[in-house]
Amino acid sequence: MGSAASTLLRELALCASVDFALQWVLWALAALLKTERFFDLAGSGTSLLLAHLTLRWGKTKHQRQKIQTWLVTLWGLRLGAFLFLRILRAGHDRRFNYVRGNPRTFFIYWTVQGVWVFLTLLPTMILNLEKHNKPLGMRDYLGWCTWAVGFIMEAVADQQKWNFQRDPANMGKFIQSGLWAYSRHPNYLGEILHWLGLFISASSVFQGAQHICAISPLFVWFMLNNVTGIPVLERQAMKKWGNALAFQQYLKNTPVLWPWKF
Repeated sequence: MGSAASTLLRELALCASVDFALQWVLWALAALLKTERFFDLAGSGTSLLLAHLTLRWGKTKHQRQKIQTWLVTLWGLRLGAFLFLRILRAGHDRRFNYVRGNPRTFFIYWTVQGVWVFLTLLPTMILNLEKHNKPLGMRDYLGWCTWAVGFIMEAVADQQKWNFQRDPANMGKFIQSGLWAYSRHPNYLGEILHWLGLFISASSVFQGAQHICAISPLFVWFMLNNVTGIPVLERQAMKKWGNALAFQQYLKNTPVLWPWKF
Protein backbone atom coordinates (compact mmCIF):
# COMPACT_ATOMS: atom_id res chain seq x y z
CA MET A 1 0.00 0.00 0.00
CA GLY A 2 1.43 3.37 -1.01
CA SER A 3 2.08 6.20 1.40
CA ALA A 4 -0.76 8.28 -0.07
CA ALA A 5 -3.26 5.45 0.44
CA SER A 6 -2.00 4.87 3.98
CA THR A 7 -2.35 8.55 4.78
CA LEU A 8 -5.88 8.57 3.39
CA LEU A 9 -6.86 5.56 5.51
CA ARG A 10 -5.42 7.16 8.65
CA GLU A 11 -7.35 10.36 7.97
CA LEU A 12 -10.57 8.42 7.35
CA ALA A 13 -10.00 6.52 10.59
CA LEU A 14 -9.65 9.87 12.37
CA CYS A 15 -12.92 11.01 10.76
CA ALA A 16 -14.62 7.85 12.03
CA SER A 17 -13.23 8.50 15.50
CA VAL A 18 -14.60 12.05 15.54
CA ASP A 19 -17.92 10.84 14.18
CA PHE A 20 -18.53 8.07 16.71
CA ALA A 21 -17.09 10.02 19.63
CA LEU A 22 -19.64 12.77 18.98
CA GLN A 23 -22.52 10.31 18.67
CA TRP A 24 -21.61 8.49 21.87
CA VAL A 25 -21.05 11.64 23.94
CA LEU A 26 -24.38 13.02 22.75
CA TRP A 27 -26.01 9.63 23.40
CA ALA A 28 -24.90 9.86 27.04
CA LEU A 29 -26.45 13.30 27.34
CA ALA A 30 -29.64 12.26 25.52
CA ALA A 31 -29.97 9.11 27.66
CA LEU A 32 -29.51 11.15 30.82
CA LEU A 33 -32.20 13.62 29.73
CA LYS A 34 -34.34 10.89 28.10
CA THR A 35 -34.78 13.00 24.98
CA GLU A 36 -34.32 12.57 21.25
CA ARG A 37 -34.83 16.24 20.45
CA PHE A 38 -31.31 16.84 19.15
CA PHE A 39 -30.78 13.42 17.51
CA ASP A 40 -31.29 14.52 13.88
CA LEU A 41 -29.57 17.84 14.48
CA ALA A 42 -26.53 15.93 15.73
CA GLY A 43 -26.45 13.81 12.57
CA SER A 44 -26.55 16.73 10.14
CA GLY A 45 -24.16 18.72 12.34
CA THR A 46 -21.61 15.90 12.35
CA SER A 47 -21.79 15.73 8.55
CA LEU A 48 -21.08 19.45 8.31
CA LEU A 49 -18.18 19.18 10.75
CA LEU A 50 -16.52 16.28 8.92
CA ALA A 51 -16.98 17.90 5.51
CA HIS A 52 -15.21 21.06 6.65
CA LEU A 53 -12.57 19.21 8.66
CA THR A 54 -11.56 17.08 5.68
CA LEU A 55 -11.48 20.14 3.43
CA ARG A 56 -9.06 21.70 5.89
CA TRP A 57 -6.99 18.54 6.40
CA GLY A 58 -6.67 17.98 2.65
CA LYS A 59 -4.99 21.42 2.31
CA THR A 60 -5.59 21.61 -1.45
CA LYS A 61 -9.07 23.23 -1.56
CA HIS A 62 -9.63 22.64 -5.26
CA GLN A 63 -12.77 24.16 -6.76
CA ARG A 64 -14.58 20.81 -6.85
CA GLN A 65 -13.79 20.22 -3.17
CA LYS A 66 -15.05 23.63 -2.10
CA ILE A 67 -18.28 23.29 -4.08
CA GLN A 68 -18.87 19.78 -2.72
CA THR A 69 -18.33 20.94 0.85
CA TRP A 70 -20.73 23.85 0.54
CA LEU A 71 -23.40 21.67 -1.05
CA VAL A 72 -23.18 19.40 1.99
CA THR A 73 -23.34 22.53 4.16
CA LEU A 74 -26.51 23.80 2.48
CA TRP A 75 -28.13 20.39 2.85
CA GLY A 76 -27.12 20.04 6.50
CA LEU A 77 -28.21 23.53 7.55
CA ARG A 78 -31.61 23.23 5.90
CA LEU A 79 -32.43 19.68 6.93
CA GLY A 80 -30.98 19.99 10.42
CA ALA A 81 -32.93 23.18 11.13
CA PHE A 82 -36.13 21.74 9.65
CA LEU A 83 -35.99 18.51 11.65
CA PHE A 84 -35.11 20.34 14.86
CA LEU A 85 -38.01 22.77 14.46
CA ARG A 86 -40.32 19.88 13.63
CA ILE A 87 -39.49 17.96 16.77
CA LEU A 88 -39.76 21.10 18.88
CA ARG A 89 -43.25 21.59 17.47
CA ALA A 90 -44.29 17.95 17.94
CA GLY A 91 -42.54 17.53 21.29
CA HIS A 92 -41.33 14.03 20.45
CA ASP A 93 -40.36 11.65 17.64
CA ARG A 94 -42.47 8.48 17.41
CA ARG A 95 -39.43 6.46 16.35
CA PHE A 96 -38.16 6.74 19.93
CA ASN A 97 -41.37 6.03 21.86
CA TYR A 98 -40.01 2.74 23.21
CA VAL A 99 -36.35 3.71 23.06
CA ARG A 100 -35.61 6.94 24.89
CA GLY A 101 -36.03 5.25 28.28
CA ASN A 102 -33.78 2.31 27.36
CA PRO A 103 -30.13 3.47 27.29
CA ARG A 104 -28.82 0.30 25.60
CA THR A 105 -31.29 0.43 22.71
CA PHE A 106 -30.87 4.21 22.51
CA PHE A 107 -27.12 3.63 22.16
CA ILE A 108 -27.74 1.42 19.10
CA TYR A 109 -29.72 4.22 17.44
CA TRP A 110 -26.93 6.73 18.01
CA THR A 111 -24.32 4.24 16.77
CA VAL A 112 -26.32 3.55 13.60
CA GLN A 113 -26.46 7.31 13.05
CA GLY A 114 -22.65 7.35 13.24
CA VAL A 115 -22.51 4.65 10.56
CA TRP A 116 -25.03 6.61 8.46
CA VAL A 117 -22.98 9.81 8.67
CA PHE A 118 -19.71 8.10 7.79
CA LEU A 119 -21.00 6.06 4.84
CA THR A 120 -23.09 8.80 3.28
CA LEU A 121 -20.30 11.36 3.60
CA LEU A 122 -17.56 8.98 2.39
CA PRO A 123 -17.38 10.36 -1.20
CA THR A 124 -17.04 13.92 0.11
CA MET A 125 -14.42 13.01 2.69
CA ILE A 126 -12.29 11.10 0.19
CA LEU A 127 -12.65 13.88 -2.36
CA ASN A 128 -11.55 16.51 0.16
CA LEU A 129 -8.58 14.43 1.31
CA GLU A 130 -7.49 13.49 -2.23
CA LYS A 131 -4.56 15.49 -3.60
CA HIS A 132 -5.24 14.35 -7.17
CA ASN A 133 -7.34 16.79 -9.20
CA LYS A 134 -8.94 17.10 -12.64
CA PRO A 135 -10.55 20.06 -14.44
CA LEU A 136 -14.29 20.37 -13.90
CA GLY A 137 -16.23 18.41 -16.50
CA MET A 138 -19.62 17.02 -17.48
CA ARG A 139 -19.63 14.48 -14.65
CA ASP A 140 -19.36 17.30 -12.13
CA TYR A 141 -22.18 19.27 -13.71
CA LEU A 142 -24.36 16.16 -13.91
CA GLY A 143 -23.70 15.46 -10.24
CA TRP A 144 -24.45 18.99 -9.15
CA CYS A 145 -27.66 19.10 -11.22
CA THR A 146 -28.73 15.81 -9.61
CA TRP A 147 -27.93 17.29 -6.20
CA ALA A 148 -29.97 20.42 -7.00
CA VAL A 149 -33.00 18.38 -8.07
CA GLY A 150 -32.77 16.34 -4.87
CA PHE A 151 -32.21 19.36 -2.62
CA ILE A 152 -35.16 21.29 -4.09
CA MET A 153 -37.41 18.21 -4.08
CA GLU A 154 -36.69 17.43 -0.44
CA ALA A 155 -37.07 21.04 0.68
CA VAL A 156 -40.32 21.57 -1.22
CA ALA A 157 -41.80 18.26 -0.05
CA ASP A 158 -40.90 18.99 3.57
CA GLN A 159 -42.43 22.46 3.38
CA GLN A 160 -45.59 21.22 1.68
CA LYS A 161 -46.15 18.62 4.40
CA TRP A 162 -45.34 21.15 7.12
CA ASN A 163 -47.91 23.59 5.72
CA PHE A 164 -50.48 20.82 5.30
CA GLN A 165 -50.14 19.62 8.89
CA ARG A 166 -50.31 23.14 10.31
CA ASP A 167 -53.70 23.76 8.68
CA PRO A 168 -56.45 22.86 11.23
CA ALA A 169 -58.72 21.86 8.32
CA ASN A 170 -56.36 18.94 7.61
CA MET A 171 -56.51 17.47 11.11
CA GLY A 172 -56.45 13.68 10.82
CA LYS A 173 -55.95 13.73 7.05
CA PHE A 174 -53.02 12.56 4.92
CA ILE A 175 -51.26 14.72 2.35
CA GLN A 176 -51.77 13.83 -1.32
CA SER A 177 -51.15 17.18 -2.97
CA GLY A 178 -48.07 18.87 -4.47
CA LEU A 179 -45.12 16.52 -4.86
CA TRP A 180 -46.97 14.04 -2.66
CA ALA A 181 -49.38 13.43 -5.55
CA TYR A 182 -46.53 11.90 -7.59
CA SER A 183 -44.66 10.00 -4.86
CA ARG A 184 -45.71 8.83 -1.41
CA HIS A 185 -42.25 9.78 -0.12
CA PRO A 186 -40.83 12.61 -2.29
CA ASN A 187 -38.66 13.89 0.56
CA TYR A 188 -36.85 10.56 0.70
CA LEU A 189 -36.43 10.56 -3.07
CA GLY A 190 -34.82 13.98 -2.76
CA GLU A 191 -32.47 12.68 -0.06
CA ILE A 192 -31.36 9.80 -2.28
CA LEU A 193 -30.74 12.12 -5.23
CA HIS A 194 -28.75 14.47 -2.99
CA TRP A 195 -26.20 11.80 -2.07
CA LEU A 196 -26.21 10.32 -5.57
CA GLY A 197 -25.31 13.70 -7.04
CA LEU A 198 -22.45 14.22 -4.59
CA PHE A 199 -21.05 10.78 -5.42
CA ILE A 200 -21.24 11.44 -9.17
CA SER A 201 -19.27 14.67 -8.92
CA ALA A 202 -16.72 13.36 -6.42
CA SER A 203 -16.09 10.27 -8.56
CA SER A 204 -14.48 12.54 -11.16
CA VAL A 205 -11.18 12.13 -9.28
CA PHE A 206 -11.63 8.67 -7.78
CA GLN A 207 -9.07 6.03 -8.56
CA GLY A 208 -9.29 2.27 -8.11
CA ALA A 209 -10.75 1.18 -4.78
CA GLN A 210 -12.02 4.70 -4.08
CA HIS A 211 -15.03 3.88 -6.27
CA ILE A 212 -16.33 1.87 -3.33
CA CYS A 213 -17.84 5.22 -2.36
CA ALA A 214 -20.79 4.22 -4.53
CA ILE A 215 -21.96 2.63 -1.29
CA SER A 216 -23.09 6.11 -0.18
CA PRO A 217 -26.23 6.55 -2.35
CA LEU A 218 -26.87 2.79 -2.33
CA PHE A 219 -26.79 2.76 1.48
CA VAL A 220 -29.21 5.71 1.68
CA TRP A 221 -31.57 4.06 -0.80
CA PHE A 222 -31.45 0.72 1.02
CA MET A 223 -31.99 2.18 4.49
CA LEU A 224 -34.82 4.51 3.49
CA ASN A 225 -36.50 1.94 1.26
CA ASN A 226 -36.12 -1.10 3.51
CA VAL A 227 -35.25 -0.21 7.10
CA THR A 228 -35.72 3.18 8.77
CA GLY A 229 -37.88 5.26 6.46
CA ILE A 230 -40.56 4.01 4.13
CA PRO A 231 -41.49 0.72 5.88
CA VAL A 232 -42.06 2.51 9.21
CA LEU A 233 -44.16 5.31 7.72
CA GLU A 234 -46.14 2.95 5.50
CA ARG A 235 -47.08 0.81 8.52
CA GLN A 236 -48.09 3.88 10.50
CA ALA A 237 -50.18 5.18 7.58
CA MET A 238 -51.92 1.83 7.09
CA LYS A 239 -52.74 1.67 10.77
CA LYS A 240 -54.21 5.15 10.67
CA TRP A 241 -55.93 5.36 7.27
CA GLY A 242 -55.85 1.80 5.91
CA ASN A 243 -59.65 1.45 5.94
CA ALA A 244 -60.27 4.80 4.23
CA LEU A 245 -61.27 4.53 0.57
CA ALA A 246 -59.37 7.73 -0.31
CA PHE A 247 -56.18 6.30 1.14
CA GLN A 248 -56.65 3.01 -0.67
CA GLN A 249 -56.98 4.94 -3.94
CA TYR A 250 -53.87 6.94 -3.07
CA LEU A 251 -51.91 3.73 -2.53
CA LYS A 252 -53.17 2.35 -5.82
CA ASN A 253 -52.44 5.43 -7.93
CA THR A 254 -49.29 6.87 -6.34
CA PRO A 255 -45.87 5.13 -6.51
CA VAL A 256 -44.06 4.53 -3.23
CA LEU A 257 -40.88 6.42 -4.13
CA TRP A 258 -40.06 7.00 -7.79
CA PRO A 259 -42.76 9.07 -9.58
CA TRP A 260 -43.25 6.39 -12.21
CA LYS A 261 -44.12 2.72 -12.08
CA PHE A 262 -41.65 0.12 -13.31
